[in-house]
Amino acid sequence: METSLSIPLAGKRIAVVVESKFIPEEINAYRYGFATLGAHVEFVSRLNYGDYRPETATFTSDVDPLDQEPWMTPERVIATKDVSSVNLSEYAALLMSANYTSVRLRFNGLPAPEHITGNFNVRAHLQQAPAVEKFADAMGRKDIIKGFLCHGLWILTPNPHLLKDRTVVCNEVVAADILNCGARIDMSRRVITDDDVVTGYSKHEVVEFVQAVAEAIAERQSGT
Repeated sequence: METSLSIPLAGKRIAVVVESKFIPEEINAYRYGFATLGAHVEFVSRLNYGDYRPETATFTSDVDPLDQEPWMTPERVIATKDVSSVNLSEYAALLMSANYTSVRLRFNGLPAPEHITGNFNVRAHLQQAPAVEKFADAMGRKDIIKGFLCHGLWILTPNPHLLKDRTVVCNEVVAADILNCGARIDMSRRVITDDDVVTGYSKHEVVEFVQAVAEAIAERQSGT
C-alpha cells in the first residue's frame, strides 16, 4: 500500500470495532495497510454478556453475490478485547468497520415486555450499548482519531449531538439518519477529514480512507 506520509506510525495502536457481516477487503486493508506504517491494529467487539465473558470472539464476513463467486465462503476475524475495556488513552484511532456491523453493535436488547414500564427511555437504553458508549467517549476527545466507513456512522446515531454540524460522507442508506442528527453530508468527496473525524463513502474507498486516518494521526503526532 503506497503512502505519502513523512511521519511513520511506529508504536501507534489502532482499535477496529468489528462484528459479523464485516467486509473482508476493508478488514484486510486495516490489517496490512496500517502495518506497513508501523502501527498495530487490534480488533475489538462486544465480548461480555453478563457472566459469559470469553477471551476472544470470532465473527463472520458478509458474502456479496455481486462481488464474489457463489462458491466462496465467508471469511472470519477474531476480536481479542471487549470494546468496553478499551482504554482510549492507549490508542491513536478508533475505527467503526463498515457494512452492518454498526447496526449489530448498536442493538442493546430490550428487556422483556413485562419489565418495561411507561417511562422506559428507549434512547437512553440504546445509548448504553457498549460500542455506542465507547464511541461517545471517543468523540469527546480530540486527541483520538475516529473513523467511520460506509454505514459506520450508524454507531453514533443514538447520540445525535455527536454529529451535529460535522461534515461527513456516508453511504446513501445511512444518509437520512445522519442528516437527522444535524450533520452536513458532502457527496462530492469520497473521503472526508473533519478535524478528528474521518469518514468514507464505501468499501471501494478503503485505501484512501486508511491514508486519511494515518495522515490525521500523524498531524496530531507532529502537533500541526
